[in-house]
Amino acid sequence: MTTPDDRLIVALDVPNALAGLELAGQIGDAVSFYKIGLGMLTGGGLALANELKAEQGKRIFLDMKLFDIGATVEAAVRGLARYDLDFLTVHGDPHVVRAAMQGAAGSATRILAVTILTSLDRADLDASLIRAGAIPDLVVERAARAFEAGADGVIASPQEAAAIRALPEAAGKLIVTPGVRPAGAALGDQKRVETPAAAIAAGADHIVVGRPVWRAENPRAAAQAILAELAGL
Repeated sequence: MTTPDDRLIVALDVPNALAGLELAGQIGDAVSFYKIGLGMLTGGGLALANELKAEQGKRIFLDMKLFDIGATVEAAVRGLARYDLDFLTVHGDPHVVRAAMQGAAGSATRILAVTILTSLDRADLDASLIRAGAIPDLVVERAARAFEAGADGVIASPQEAAAIRALPEAAGKLIVTPGVRPAGAALGDQKRVETPAAAIAAGADHIVVGRPVWRAENPRAAAQAILAELAGL
């Protein structure tokens, strides 16, 4: 029996754990890695993570994008790491990353730092009073600072993956890219996107795909089409 290609992470961006289990059931053994986000936290997201991990042997990426004072982040990560998660996200600010790494110490949970959300463009950053500069440059600088603070990896758009991979600080680190859309798929709320193959070729270790899979008439076939694209690299 072949092991599914875990470079593909399917985002279970559905309302609750029951819908997530149903979707995972439809996809079956084609996918081994799932992302559970903040939107499902009150809909049984942690229970779903435990079910998929403990009962079905799936890898789990919990996408919480934590941001708070250091002591609070450390405590939150310590608690979440008990769920035997594979990946957990925090914002890439150095004080947040350092606290998260302390909270995850002794566990297998790897901390991924968010650079700049893939749904944002320069106008959004201006509205948030983020300093001037081109987004790719800011993303790379934030990635370097997150690595220096100890992050196991970063979340970044596939358009910035190659520049991050070229950083000396990126050696041995993970790059996980949302904002991935198969050719012809709707962009939705994403603004900095690439195809699955382009994201991996640019240096990403994992790609995250949500709506093009879970909105498909046949989610299993949609996931398999992405995996076939990756296999052809």
